[in-house]
Amino acid sequence: MTVRRTIPTRERSLIGAWCFLDHYGPDRVADTGGMAVARHPHTGLATVSWLFTGAVDHLDSGGHSARVVPGELNLMTAGRGITHSEFSTDDTEMLHGVQLWFALPESHRHGDAAFDHYRPDPVGVEGGELLVFLGSLAGSTSPVWTATELVGAEVRLQPGARLTLDVKTGHEHGVLVDTGSAVLGDLQLAEGELGYVPTGADTLEIIAGEHGARLILIGGEPLGEQIVMWWNFIGRTHDEIAEYREAYQREITTGEVGRFGPWPDGTPEPIPAPPMPNMRLRPRG
Repeated sequence: MTVRRTIPTRERSLIGAWCFLDHYGPDRVADTGGMAVARHPHTGLATVSWLFTGAVDHLDSGGHSARVVPGELNLMTAGRGITHSEFSTDDTEMLHGVQLWFALPESHRHGDAAFDHYRPDPVGVEGGELLVFLGSLAGSTSPVWTATELVGAEVRLQPGARLTLDVKTGHEHGVLVDTGSAVLGDLQLAEGELGYVPTGADTLEIIAGEHGARLILIGGEPLGEQIVMWWNFIGRTHDEIAEYREAYQREITTGEVGRFGPWPDGTPEPIPAPPMPNMRLRPRG
């Protein structure tokens, strides 16, 4: 599949604690093969899976098995370490969605792994509706805990609709255009583009283009910490990342059960970690 990596980029590493946003599809599974990501590790972050079309089966070393479907949040908290796999279902014809990560703050990044599922009810707004899957927005609040103040929502707007949202002045925000086009403040956004709004704003004004728009809105309080992010790991130093890689490789090679947990038999071979770069990783954020 073709994946558009919206953050991190050279220009911006974080929006609040959000540190990763992959945007993919719509892809015809018969042509692309769909999503087939075997067992792989994570540390120090939480993954957010959100689909527009299709379905994906999730399995992790914490013992959680779930089917990801449109309009439902699946959030996996890695904590000190977890492994998981993601495969689009056999009956999926078109696959289209986003995967996001947010970095866990120092106070919670060494905690236990966890998994949460939530289906938000649509919230009607002038000219459209919202699905608030994390945080609070437009009178809707998600019950899912995030360790740091965040907001995440799908926004659907009719052609030409003008939406004004009250937001927290201490939060920064990003708006990704999935389909259509939009204006965010004074930013013209085409399909696949992300607009950024720094802290200080108490409202966000979004105007949909002539064909309407479907958007992903993210935001939160600035993390206030520097992170080291490499492959599927988030830590604070180069040496921590090297330690995570070594532990993962040892566990999948020897069958040892440690940081990255047990795994059921009979599943595809895990993805090996790539070699560490021949330079020291530097913090960002």
